[in-house]
Amino acid sequence: MADVETIRKERLAKIETLKEAGMEAYPAQVNRSHTLSDFMYKHQALEREHALITIAGRIMSIRDQGGVMFVDLFDGTEKAQVVLQQDADLKQELFELFKQAVDTGDIIEVPGFAFTTKRGMRSLQAASWRMLAKSLTPVPDEFYGIKDEDERFRKRYLDILLSKETADRIRRRSLFWNVIRTYLLKKGFVEVETPVLETTTGGADARPFVTHHNALDIDVYLRISAGELWQKRLMVAGLPKVFEIGRIFRNEGMSFEHAQDYTQLEFYEAFEDYRHGMNMITDLYRTIADEVYGTRIFTIKDVEVDFGAAWQTYNYCALIKESFGVDPLETDAAEVGKAMEKAGIPVPEDGFNKERGIDLLWKQIRKGLSGPGFLIGVPAYMEPLAKRSKEDDRVVERFQVILGGSEMGKGFTELNDPIDQAGRFAHQQELRDQGDDEAQMNDISYVEALEYGMPPAFGFGVSERLFSVMEGVSIREGQIFPLMRPRSD
Repeated sequence: MADVETIRKERLAKIETLKEAGMEAYPAQVNRSHTLSDFMYKHQALEREHALITIAGRIMSIRDQGGVMFVDLFDGTEKAQVVLQQDADLKQELFELFKQAVDTGDIIEVPGFAFTTKRGMRSLQAASWRMLAKSLTPVPDEFYGIKDEDERFRKRYLDILLSKETADRIRRRSLFWNVIRTYLLKKGFVEVETPVLETTTGGADARPFVTHHNALDIDVYLRISAGELWQKRLMVAGLPKVFEIGRIFRNEGMSFEHAQDYTQLEFYEAFEDYRHGMNMITDLYRTIADEVYGTRIFTIKDVEVDFGAAWQTYNYCALIKESFGVDPLETDAAEVGKAMEKAGIPVPEDGFNKERGIDLLWKQIRKGLSGPGFLIGVPAYMEPLAKRSKEDDRVVERFQVILGGSEMGKGFTELNDPIDQAGRFAHQQELRDQGDDEAQMNDISYVEALEYGMPPAFGFGVSERLFSVMEGVSIREGQIFPLMRPRSD
C-alpha cells in the first residue's frame, strides 16, 4: 500500500489532469438543488417526475465495475448512491475523466435523475459531474475509522466524518444547551454576556489562567465562572432574571470529569431562594432528559439513576461526621489531617487547611451516593458567596446536585449582606496568603456594588460535565475539539 506522501503526489497530479480537461479543482460556485436527505426523502416523487436535479457530497466509496461505477456520497445530512454509466446520459469523456482524476474523499457535484436499481436501491443516474474540492490526503476507511484515541482527538474532523455516533453527539450537545436556553427564556430570563478577562477572578474556588493585556499593560485572568459576580451586579442594576451560557477556564488537572476550558451555565433569579431552586432544577434536569434523550433513566458509573424518581436530600456535615468521626462545624486542620491519615487519604503538603481537608473527606463519601439528590448543610467557611442559614448560621443555604457519585451543579441563596461578604472575602484572602491558590480573591468592587443593595436571590451553575455524564462518556469525548498537547515531532 502506498504511503500518504506518495498518494498526495498522485492526487496533486490529478489536479493537473482536471485543469487540462478544463475543470477546476476548487470552484467557488455550487449548483446543488437538493441535500442528500431531501433527495432520499423525495426520491419516489423525483423519480416519477424524471426532473433533472443536482446533489453534492463527499465520496465515501467507489465501486468500479468497468462500464458502470457506483459511488456513495455523504453531505452531512444523509448518504446516497450515484451511478455513473458510460452508455447512459453521461458523456464518455466525463466518465473517463472521473476514472482518471477522482478518488474517495473528493467532494463532487452531480446533476442527474432519480431512479431505483434492480436491487431496489434508491439512486441518482449521473448526467454529468463536477469537482468541488479535490482531496489530497486519503480519508481513512469508514469501516475501520480511527481507533487510536489520541489520533481521534487530534483529527476530530475525521472522527466526526467517519463516526455517526460522534456526529450525533455534537447534534445532541447543541440540543442540550438550547433546551436549557429555551427553558430559561420561557421563564422570562434575559441572556447576557459578561467579561471573560478579569482583573479579579470570582465565583469559584479554582486556579486561573493568567495572561498579559498589552494595551493596558496589566496581567489579567481568564474567568473561572460564567460571570457570577457580574450577573449579581446586574441584579443590583434591576435585572431580576439573568443567565449566561459561556466558556470558562480553570488551570487545574485533567480527568474523566475535568477539563481546563469548558462550557458553563449560570443563572440568577431575584426574590427567590435555594428551596425554590431545588424544585426548579429538578424540573430543568427532567426537561433535558425528556427533550434531548427521550428517557429519564441513565446509567452513570454503572449505577442506574432515574431523574423521574423522588430526589433525595443528603446532609454534608452529618455524612462526614458519620463516616470519619469529624464534625466539620467543630473541628480544625489538625483534627481533619488525622482523620485523613486514618482513612488512608493523602494529606497535601502545600496549602493544606481545614477547608481543603474537609473537601477531600467529602469527596470520598460522594463516590457512594448514586442520587439523584441534593447535598445541603455545607459550612459557611466552605462557601464564601452563599447566604447563611436562618436555623444555623454556621452553614449556608446551598445545594449541590448529586448524580452517580458526582457533583452535577450547584445552587444557593445568594449572599447579599455586604458586611458578611467582605468578611468572608477577607478569610479567603488569608487562605491565599497561606498558599491556597484556589481560594477566592477579594473583590472589593463587588462588595461595593452590594452596598447599593442587591435583592434576595437564588443562583445556580452547571457545566458540560452534566452533558458528558448523560452521554456516558468522558468530558473530553463530549467536547468537539478537546485541547491536545502539541506533537513533538
